[in-house]
Amino acid sequence: MTDYMIRGIDKTKSLRFFAANTTNLVETLTTRHGLSPVACAALGRTLTATAIMAHMTKNDDDRVSILIKGDGPIKGIIAEANGKGDVKGYVYNPNVDIPKNELGKLDVRVAIGNAILTVTKDLGFKEPYVGQTAMLSGEIAEDIADYFLLSEQTNTAVILGVLINKEYSIECSGGIIIQVLPDAKEEAISYLEEKLKEFSSLTTYLKEGKTIEDIIKMLIDGPEIFSISDLRFKCDCSKERMERALISLGKKEIAQICDDDQEDVELVCHFCNEKYEFDKSDLRKIIEEI
Repeated sequence: MTDYMIRGIDKTKSLRFFAANTTNLVETLTTRHGLSPVACAALGRTLTATAIMAHMTKNDDDRVSILIKGDGPIKGIIAEANGKGDVKGYVYNPNVDIPKNELGKLDVRVAIGNAILTVTKDLGFKEPYVGQTAMLSGEIAEDIADYFLLSEQTNTAVILGVLINKEYSIECSGGIIIQVLPDAKEEAISYLEEKLKEFSSLTTYLKEGKTIEDIIKMLIDGPEIFSISDLRFKCDCSKERMERALISLGKKEIAQICDDDQEDVELVCHFCNEKYEFDKSDLRKIIEEI
């Protein structure tokens, strides 16, 4: 089944919602990066939130990235997405292996540690918008809700989940973001608050076979869906981009690499693990063109 995103509004026009199934996305990156379960859970939640937030922008080419940098063993997480549904991401340390928490669940909070959450939105203006918050929970969903409140002054409910089975493959993954609109009716807000109190967990419902649409109907009174969009893993790396990275080292550094005994230089994309090789003739040509 293809990963997808829905967006819409409640019947009173008090709440807007965005919801996504990202099971294939998270499975793809788990395989590509050889992620441990806790690294998979951390990246999966971050990826899902980023994909949803990119769909909250106006244009297909608008881009959103989330960077989490902490003092825990995972060290950092980065995810990027655009309005077309292209998503990519990685963790700094994919092999984190720590004990489960007191509830027997993957301990994402400890893996991240004390951290800063940075959201960057490139909306086609001269400078991107950058917002930062300290991560007080470390569970990612709550921290993104804090970001919306502190940086964008918007009351927001954020639900994120990744379920990993005993074979370490992805059982299901998804996320929901619901925001209170200006002039929202109190009864609509109260209805949502009550439904959130009754809510079990997103992955529980997905595992039971419920769709994202089904789950939205459990939370929103009279949801109206405006659009359904596909989501996919897509990395925009290329040999040309890697060449520009080499050029940024400067002529002297590249010349030194040429003088080494090593035959080829191999650059690896962090996002997709694609490898790009440059031999001595490639390097000399780059030096001549700088």
